[in-house]
Amino acid sequence: MENLFASQPTDKFAAGEGVFWEGDAACDLFQITEGCVRLYRILPDGRRAIMGFRFAGEMLGFSCQTNYSYSAEAVTPVRLRRLRRARIQAMVEGAEHLQPLLLTKIFEEMEAAQRHIIVLGQLGAEERMAHFLVSAVRRTGMDQKRPVAIDLPMTRQDIADYLGLTIETICRVISKFKRDGLIALEGRHRVVLRRMGALQELAGELDALGEPSEAQAGLKQAIAWSH
Repeated sequence: MENLFASQPTDKFAAGEGVFWEGDAACDLFQITEGCVRLYRILPDGRRAIMGFRFAGEMLGFSCQTNYSYSAEAVTPVRLRRLRRARIQAMVEGAEHLQPLLLTKIFEEMEAAQRHIIVLGQLGAEERMAHFLVSAVRRTGMDQKRPVAIDLPMTRQDIADYLGLTIETICRVISKFKRDGLIALEGRHRVVLRRMGALQELAGELDALGEPSEAQAGLKQAIAWSH
């Protein structure tokens, strides 16, 4: 799938600039090559609900159909490539081996949304923050059995809006994690996860033990059907 984007020119966005807006016609699919993008919706009462973050190497827009169901905004300076949805659909229709790849991207976005619903609906404040940190490490592909340093370019308010908490609660939980020796801070955006096992246990990371999630099992079945 990455090869489809490789020949496309790179678009640049400054921090705070919108890549697309909720309700726009979903004409393009995107691959981020540099930086971080936040995905969010504005609620009827004016509050912002952040649905997720996307980083270099990740893609977005695959689960949207006629219109984008969220806005995408650059957190840092961002570079990305885009492909017209109609072009990818034509490629998929002409090459059967691309069908499972497209399904994979769609199910990845769906699984991320399902996981976020569980986090907001079932976990407490400390559990949510632990899950956020452990998930960030997983996305980097780093070894989760030893202390790991990660960069979190988003603001504390971004994290609060993502986890459905207040910024005061986020600051309180981070301070507690520091006192308990779970994390250490290096500057404004760099966090060292010192006790990964304790954070995973707090976050309820059962799938970290190797058991496939229900969504992952469904994805494998869908790919098998596509063949």
